[in-house]
Amino acid sequence: MQVHFQEETLTDILSRLPVRSLLRFKCVSKYLKTLIDDPIFKKQHLNRAKNDQNSQNFIFYKGPSLDDDTYSISCCPLSSDQQVGDVRKLDFPSNLKPEYSDIYYCCDGLVIVKVYGHIPRRYSLLLWNPSTGESIELPTSEFSVEAFCCYGMSFDSTNDDYKILRIPSAWSKHCRDVPGEILSLKSGYWRKIDACPLNNIHDMFYGIHSLAIIHGAFHWVAMSYNACFVVSFNISHEVFGEIIPLPKKMWLYNYNIGVLELGDMLCAYTIEYYQRKRTFKLWILKDYGLKDSWNEVISIVDPNIIIASPKYRFADGEVLIWCKHFEGEENSFRTQKGPFTLLPRGYIRNGFTFTESLISPRLLIT
Repeated sequence: MQVHFQEETLTDILSRLPVRSLLRFKCVSKYLKTLIDDPIFKKQHLNRAKNDQNSQNFIFYKGPSLDDDTYSISCCPLSSDQQVGDVRKLDFPSNLKPEYSDIYYCCDGLVIVKVYGHIPRRYSLLLWNPSTGESIELPTSEFSVEAFCCYGMSFDSTNDDYKILRIPSAWSKHCRDVPGEILSLKSGYWRKIDACPLNNIHDMFYGIHSLAIIHGAFHWVAMSYNACFVVSFNISHEVFGEIIPLPKKMWLYNYNIGVLELGDMLCAYTIEYYQRKRTFKLWILKDYGLKDSWNEVISIVDPNIIIASPKYRFADGEVLIWCKHFEGEENSFRTQKGPFTLLPRGYIRNGFTFTESLISPRLLIT
């Protein structure tokens, strides 16, 4: 006996399934393939997954160590019932066998990844969907992708387009004269952005972090000779917006500063070195745009930490933090309560929260 569902009921059921199951169902019939490939269904599936705590994953890049000289990209769930055995090694994007690669950002199941291949011997910047295996090489710009930059990616709902912003790092001297650039995937080419309107800015980007995206804008940290700011750049209109000063207590003794979005709030994080103590601190901006509304919510003293970056906020309020230690020590993950042992140890270079999706990077660039 055959059971038939109305299309609305069937799409609701399918939207609750993982991507791997949906890819198998596409092979069952032309009808299911048409249903799953529909752009409206893909958005419905993504929106449901983004709002489901149990659908959140963590994608990370593991580099060589004394015991293992290989590189790998892996993914694991962030749900409360996760196990270390749930870690899944992912195939590298495209047919390229990289000598080196790194993850820069994740957005709607799409990953910006830089790879360096033996043949051809060059750097490439790819947009990759690890869930479907699809990838494309992003357009090149007049500036080298080898330069260290900070990336952010977001969906521009006003123009129905994905945009990638690239900001040069202040750490690399040869990047100081490189302007910021924005890539509209619909247009398929990079464009320079205007210079920051703030006077006396000498470092456009400070730290080694990704851009924070909140209130329809990219955000990053910039410094002048005697002050530190959060700069914003509107995603839809592509203009500079709110400039938020950071209180002196947040940057005076800090050598590592970044911003991110946690729980729909703009946050800043620092590594403070004062009186021979290293302290990781997390701050939340309660009222967007108001300098005096920065509140310190986490403070962790760790003598071995060099860099730390928050990655995820669990439903109970705990924050997952990636920590880089002195040379010879393994990088690790922790929360404010202590070590987080459900993620693997080793030389993990970085990682990002990742939601699986059906979005095809090949269909985004015209």
